[in-house]
Order: sequence, then C-alpha cells, then structure tokens
Amino acid sequence: MFKKIVFATDGSDTADHALGFAQKLAAEGGGELLFVHCEEFTMPGKGGGRLPVAANEEDLLAKIERQVAEASQQGVPARLQMEKASVGGAAHVIADAARNAQADAIVVGTRGHTPLAGLLVGSVTHRLLHITPCPLFAVPARAAQ
Repeated sequence: MFKKIVFATDGSDTADHALGFAQKLAAEGGGELLFVHCEEFTMPGKGGGRLPVAANEEDLLAKIERQVAEASQQGVPARLQMEKASVGGAAHVIADAARNAQADAIVVGTRGHTPLAGLLVGSVTHRLLHITPCPLFAVPARAAQ
C-alpha cells in the first residue's frame, strides 16, 4: 500500500523510536524509505551570519547515515536527503520533499508535549498535519517504549 515513505528525522531519540515503525511500514508494502533531515539555522545576526541550531549537527548526520545504511542492509531500500531551513521552516521543507518524491506517507516521531507546550515551543508534527500532501503517521515516543 505505501511504496514510498518519507521518514523525517532530527536525529533525536523520539525520531529513533519512530524509525522502527517507518521501516516496518516500508517492508510490509515492499517500499522504500526516504530519510529527510533538515538542518535548521538561526536568523541572520548583526554580522549577517547564520548558525546551525544543533551544535552537534555533524554527530547527528553521522548517526542518520548509519541508520540509512542499516535500513538498506535489512532489506528496505533507503536513501538520505539533506535539506536546510531557517528556524521554524522544517515542516515546509519536509512537506516539499514528500511532494517532490511523490511519497505515499510521512512518518515522524513526536516528543509528547502537552497541547499548550506544543503551541508555545512549536511542533514540526503539528505544522505537518496542516500542510502535508499525503498521510502522516505521528509516532509518540511513549508508544515505542
């Protein structure tokens, strides 16, 4: 049913929990996984420069590259697509990647914020619910525990 699945990951533990679901979904449908990782940057400062939001971006990328390789070794064709966005722009980048790839579904992990906390700190998953071009599977961290 789902042949092309976008797995949106920020390299967090909650994303790692959702990865198992994404792999299973792809394997059951004989599909493939497109890992999408969006590196977010701060708004330009007085000097005009932008800085990555995650100080450990190199470590996150190495981890995600290992996950892509492991998924492929386990029989699920997988590849990584790197994207860049300003803070708060990740959801649009993920939706665009899914649209361009003609994805059948998107899988993301959720941090389990309360509705109020989600509104205050923002939520890629919440934003995706409103702009995604295909079904969205939001896997709560607690569901994988």
